[in-house]
Amino acid sequence: MALSEEEREAFLSEPLTATLGVVAGPERGPLLVPLWYGYEPGGLPWILTGRDSRKAALIAGAGRFSLLVQRLTPTVRYVSVEGPVVESVAATAEHVHEMAGRYLSGVALEQYLASPMALEESVVLRMRPERWTSSDLGSW
Repeated sequence: MALSEEEREAFLSEPLTATLGVVAGPERGPLLVPLWYGYEPGGLPWILTGRDSRKAALIAGAGRFSLLVQRLTPTVRYVSVEGPVVESVAATAEHVHEMAGRYLSGVALEQYLASPMALEESVVLRMRPERWTSSDLGSW
């Protein structure tokens, strides 16, 4: 059963890992990779990625991307959102801390923020959702 707008936005706001999808060029399927993302109901989904990464280059070329978030318990549920990039800005330390703090806490957060990965030059890409797909398939 499809989720209501409120249900899908609440689900997307949970700190789950998303699968990013972006066109990868002719004669190729889309690039599909797991990543962290940020979202608050009514807002714009956003991702943080290396400025010189393949993801960033493909998204810049396509001008849009998709996110798929799913879980298996207590019921099988997913939300997919797709749309154009409406903002691309250099990531700040605050962006990195906000994103990492969504998924990590305590010592794990401190260790991540001190790692070379956290210091990588990154960009924040915000998407304006145009298409949503969602369902709760119930328990198996």
